[in-house]
Amino acid sequence: MSFIRWSWIADNPDLILEKLLQHVELTGFALLFGFMIAFPLALAAIRWPRLYAPSLATTGVLFTVPSLALFILLIPFTGLSMATSLIGLTIYTLLILFRNIVAGLRGVPQEVSEAARAMGYSRSWQLFSVEIPVALPVIVAGIRIAAITTIGLVTVTALIGQGGLGQLFITGFTLHFATPLIVGFVLSVLLAVVVDLVLAGAVWLMTPWRRGRS
Repeated sequence: MSFIRWSWIADNPDLILEKLLQHVELTGFALLFGFMIAFPLALAAIRWPRLYAPSLATTGVLFTVPSLALFILLIPFTGLSMATSLIGLTIYTLLILFRNIVAGLRGVPQEVSEAARAMGYSRSWQLFSVEIPVALPVIVAGIRIAAITTIGLVTVTALIGQGGLGQLFITGFTLHFATPLIVGFVLSVLLAVVVDLVLAGAVWLMTPWRRGRS
């Protein structure tokens, strides 16, 4: 792989680490904010089923807006800032998270919910101690998809001065220099793989009853 200039990597570890950490930060905050919006929205859609269709349609329409166009639309209000990146990235997580949270909670067997009520559980205690744990695999599956999607989208925000590893893409492209491009690409793929494995491992640890059943 002679087209990689290893000396550039050796001379710029701080830059590479900085961009990697920014990539992780943008991804993590987007997922956090997206979940904070999608979770209560999903609970409302389950409590009042008529809200499901319009909520799904709204998040679906937002998801279809081209990413670069959305960031450009936000710039007049929030400038070339991390806020612009986070608003756009958060919007793209909503459809995936909302749909999977609703699907997971709706998939809880009726007899499980009835047993919890028969034991005197309050509605909130039933939700957090019984229904969410049962729905966790489906919910986390949505988080995994949203995380991988967001990791890819973060690179686009390099065009507005953010972007984490996407900044290495810009550097490589503008200088016609392959090494930053390759480093950014490899680290983006590795980050997606690591995050996916961590989330898969987390749900495996948190649902021991599924291990026994398997």
